[in-house]
Amino acid sequence: MKRTCYIRFSTVEVSWEVDDVIQLIKTRQPAILILQATQVASLQLCRQIKKQKLLGWIYCILINDLPEIAITTKGLDPNWELRECAQALEKGADAYLRISSISNQDSPIAVAEHRLLKAQIQTGLRGVRLYREAMHTNDFLSRIALVDPLTELSNRRVMEWELPQQVENAFRKSTPLSLIILDVDYFKSINDNYGHQVGDRALKLLASRLKHNLRIQDSLFRYGGEEFVIILSHTDCEEARAVAKRVRHIISNQPFQIDGRLVLRITISLGVACLQHTDDHRGESLLRCADENLRIAKSNGRNQVYSCCNH
Repeated sequence: MKRTCYIRFSTVEVSWEVDDVIQLIKTRQPAILILQATQVASLQLCRQIKKQKLLGWIYCILINDLPEIAITTKGLDPNWELRECAQALEKGADAYLRISSISNQDSPIAVAEHRLLKAQIQTGLRGVRLYREAMHTNDFLSRIALVDPLTELSNRRVMEWELPQQVENAFRKSTPLSLIILDVDYFKSINDNYGHQVGDRALKLLASRLKHNLRIQDSLFRYGGEEFVIILSHTDCEEARAVAKRVRHIISNQPFQIDGRLVLRITISLGVACLQHTDDHRGESLLRCADENLRIAKSNGRNQVYSCCNH
C-alpha cells in the first residue's frame, strides 16, 4: 500500500485507521479510494459506500499485497486469485489489483504493477469527472426546466406538480387550502408605452416584492405572462382573502423604481379560491374557481380582490 503514496496526483491523503477514513470520506469526498483488500473492514467500507446514493460515485480500488514467495515460486493457486477478485467486485469495488511486496521497485514486475495502478487511478478519475459533469448538467437542466429565468420563481410546470400534492395532503389531513391568482393590471400598456425591457424589469421587481412579503407556508409561482399563482397551505378563505388584500396593498402603495429616471405605479387584481370537499384531487377545479374570481375582480374595475367570501 505504501507504494500508492508515491503516485503523483493533485492531492493524496493517507490513513491507516478505518474511522479516520470514514471521517475523510464524509468531509472531503475523495474521488478515488484505495483500500487494502486483506483487511475485512475494507470490504465492508466499500460495500457501505456503494450503497449510499450520495457517495456511490467514489471510485474504490482494492489492493491485495502478495507475499514475495507467491511471486518467486509461482505457487499461488490461480483460482484463489480469481475468487478474491470476484468477491471484491461483488462487494462494490470498481477495481481489484494484485500488488506484490517486492522491495526492488525497479524490477520489471514492480514497474508493470506501478503502471497498472496508475492506469486504474486515471480510469477512476475520468469516471468521477464525467459523473460530476453530468450532475452539473442535470442541475443546470433542472433549473432551466423548473425555474422561470426572468423572475427566478418556480414556473408553471412546478405549480402543476405541486398543486395536486398539496390538495391531496389537505384532503387527507382535513386541513384548509387556498389559492390566489393575481394579474398585473394594464400590463400591455407598460410594454406598449415603455418597451418590453421595462415590462420585464417591472415583472422582476414585482416578483421580488411578492416573494419577500409572503408567509413561510405560501408557495409562489409565475403562471405565465403577467400572471402569478400563490398556493396557501393551512389557510381558510378568510385568511386567504386577508393575505390577498395585504399583497394588493404592498404592490399598489409603493411605486416601482425601474431605473434612475423611470418610476411606475403598478396595481394588481387578485382572485381567491378555497378548497371545497366537492373539488377534484388534482386542484383543477380550485384553479378554475380562482381564475373565475380573478376575471370578476378585473371586470369590477381592477386593483381589487375577489374571493369565495364575496359570494
